[in-house]
Amino acid sequence: MEKLRIVFMGTPEFAVGILDTILKQNYEVVGVITAADKPAGRGQKIKYSAVKEYALEHNLNLLQPTNLKDESFISELKSLNANLQVVVAFRMLPEVVWKMPQLGTFNLHASLLPNYRGAAPINWAIINGETKTGVTTFFIDDKIDTGAMILSKETPISATENAGELHDRLMHLGCEAVVETLSLIEKGEVTTTIQTDSSEIKTAYKLNKENCKVDFSKSATEIYNLIRGLSPYPNAWCIIKDGENEWNIKVYEANLVLESHDYKVGSIITTKKEMKIALEDSFLELKSIQFPGKKRMTTSELLNGMTFSADAKAL
Repeated sequence: MEKLRIVFMGTPEFAVGILDTILKQNYEVVGVITAADKPAGRGQKIKYSAVKEYALEHNLNLLQPTNLKDESFISELKSLNANLQVVVAFRMLPEVVWKMPQLGTFNLHASLLPNYRGAAPINWAIINGETKTGVTTFFIDDKIDTGAMILSKETPISATENAGELHDRLMHLGCEAVVETLSLIEKGEVTTTIQTDSSEIKTAYKLNKENCKVDFSKSATEIYNLIRGLSPYPNAWCIIKDGENEWNIKVYEANLVLESHDYKVGSIITTKKEMKIALEDSFLELKSIQFPGKKRMTTSELLNGMTFSADAKAL
């Protein structure tokens, strides 16, 4: 058995769970690489990545290169003398980095590859109404999420699950997949499967303001899936217009009420505690939303201090 000397690369919370598991399984992590610090929020305070915070707490050897091709970083990485690199939610690596360790560099991706290659696999699986997803480990090559697959693990997606809940479950599943992959590499028992491309492969596009906006001309199911696929972050959003007032609101949680009606699509119907938007042959009942400059609140909390006219509509 080959003793593993691992360099771990990752940035967000999802990666922390995996790194923690690797250490708890008593593997040697000789270095951790994460994103450079950057200012965030209104005060533009310097924010550490979740992986950096974990690495500092556990006294791990931490590197934060701004340029992965920089000669001083490359020589520092070589000096760690790792024989394996594990990547979880990081960024595209140059060939000089991923080819460096003798046993290769593998990535954990939160989808059943080859579907949902790209930046937001958890979100898009829900947005597209998938009933199952999973995680895949694969050896990195020169393209994004296309390398030879080592193993995958599958899990169902429930009809009401949101992206945050699925994220947490896939992190646990990812821990299992990474530990099994490390064991196979350690024993020299890895077999890989080459990914096959086809026109039917679905992509996990980067999320932006445009693809997070609710389109009320779409079916009720598509709208509902978009909202839960973007909750709790970055959130679906829409415009609410009432007379001269117009607000961009974030929608965290909503229910579908399957009920025929005569309202125009986009009409807003409120009672003292409920707020519904008319869709084709159904209503979208808003449960948890956020108005500009306000905190997230339940609809009943919002309606305590706000009223809407009969002409209010969602755009």
